[in-house]
Amino acid sequence: MRVMTFNCNGIRAAARKGFFDWLDSCDVDVVCLQETKAQLDQLTDPVFQPQKFHCHYYDAVKKGYSGTALYCRQEPQKVSRGLGFEIADTEGRYLQADFDGVSIVSLYLPSGSSGEERQARKYSFMEEYMQHMKSLRKQDREYIICGDWNICHKEIDLKNWKPNQKNSGFLPEERQWLDQLYDDVGFIDAFREVNREAEQYSWWSYRGQARANNVGWRLDYHVVTPGLQNKVVSTEIYTEQNFSDHAPVIIEYSI
Repeated sequence: MRVMTFNCNGIRAAARKGFFDWLDSCDVDVVCLQETKAQLDQLTDPVFQPQKFHCHYYDAVKKGYSGTALYCRQEPQKVSRGLGFEIADTEGRYLQADFDGVSIVSLYLPSGSSGEERQARKYSFMEEYMQHMKSLRKQDREYIICGDWNICHKEIDLKNWKPNQKNSGFLPEERQWLDQLYDDVGFIDAFREVNREAEQYSWWSYRGQARANNVGWRLDYHVVTPGLQNKVVSTEIYTEQNFSDHAPVIIEYSI
């Protein structure tokens, strides 16, 4: 099973940049999209319903904002939207597809970079979401939670870590939250199971020549339950084409 996560920073913009042309030739089984920035009634063009996939969208209430999607080659047994708390559900940040024994999630964790109010909402989401992640560990199934987590975990995960220690996305409290998720709750960073190399980034600022110089951050993760720890076969961050300020992250699992 090959699973992709990709923050498209506007699904219509990504389409114009060739994302769906590339996806048509891409050997993946499940695609998890974040920041679709569109309502379903704005996606009437057939390009947004790729024929080889069963497509599910979860839109934010606010037009042109946030939103997630899942494209699945196999029709899921069940699709769930939302988490039951305001910021997750009004902003379309959590979409889950259940298959036989495994669930795959498209998650868009809030950014706090635009100011103190958004950072406070990000912390509120993280607090609520940690309880959800703990509840998933009690279930008799495996989980692959893909998405833009908007947090770098370790110094290796971003280029300029020293000056960014006071910036949203690399704050000590955010990194400790991931420590808790991995070390205490028991989830696994699937990418790092097979790739421990530096400069493995999935997001670059539009400012300056950040992408050309690979001055990036690894914000897009597959977070998996322990039963999948030894099922990670290979990873890829696709950077040959630019569809967004993020790059697709594809992981193959022996499932």
